[in-house]
Amino acid sequence: MDINDLRQWIAQRDSFSILETVDVHTGVRTILKEFDYVIEAPNWTQDGKQLVYNSQGNMFIYELSTGEIKKIDAGFAIDCNNDHVLSPDNTQLAVSHFTNEDATSRIYILPLHGGAPKLVTEKGPSYLHGWSPDGKRLAYCAERGGQYDIYTISVNGGKETQLTNLPGLDDGPEYSPDGKHIWFNSVRSGLMQVWRMEADGANPTHMVKEDANCWFPHVSPDGKLVVYIAYKKGDVDPGDHPANKNVELRLIPAEGGVAKTIVSLFGGQGTINVNSWSPDNRTIAFVSYRLKE
Repeated sequence: MDINDLRQWIAQRDSFSILETVDVHTGVRTILKEFDYVIEAPNWTQDGKQLVYNSQGNMFIYELSTGEIKKIDAGFAIDCNNDHVLSPDNTQLAVSHFTNEDATSRIYILPLHGGAPKLVTEKGPSYLHGWSPDGKRLAYCAERGGQYDIYTISVNGGKETQLTNLPGLDDGPEYSPDGKHIWFNSVRSGLMQVWRMEADGANPTHMVKEDANCWFPHVSPDGKLVVYIAYKKGDVDPGDHPANKNVELRLIPAEGGVAKTIVSLFGGQGTINVNSWSPDNRTIAFVSYRLKE
């Protein structure tokens, strides 16, 4: 755990968590469950029946129909953070786990319903954000030589491929459903903004130009819409995404256009770090927070 991870943990440890959904067309919010501790970053399963989230280093499955919660047996991976994704066929779960030898985040893959984790990234820190639609590669943010950039790697490990190489933070890489693009957020224009590039890193395009710091673009399963989280300008440093801030979830067409706010909430870190679109393209799962008295 680096100093920024430690600060986030301290900021959130006195928070209640509220697991919610929002209909992106109507703006109707639905509370699924409240927790008296921190949970983060729900992934929606392909069948629409479950949400996968992390809490206190472990991974859990929430059954939408019953509210039942099951802990995923992830073996030694008991220090997982909020950067995790499901394989396209939903049989596997890739997690970012702080390894014991140096407390640095590395990426592992394990069966969705539990099993032995397999190391993918030899180097750390590595923070996972995307799995290619063909199931062959992972996209992640990694610090190498003092700079955070976007990389991809085979699910079997091996040599990583660097896609960005500009000063400042590039983060949150996620494949489009057709596999042709990777969406990400970058401070290269000053504020944190949403960008899109080809899957090999070519032709980066500035997709969201707002007077705000915008993080973690997530593409709907049909590839038509993108949701992201926005911090008000001046509330945070462009390269930081802290917890316990007044933020907004905003929506844009995937080909660009005017952003629409669908939720205003108290959240930030942990709210939508990973893709949480429902398979029917209509609903976003997210986490809001409330400070304990």
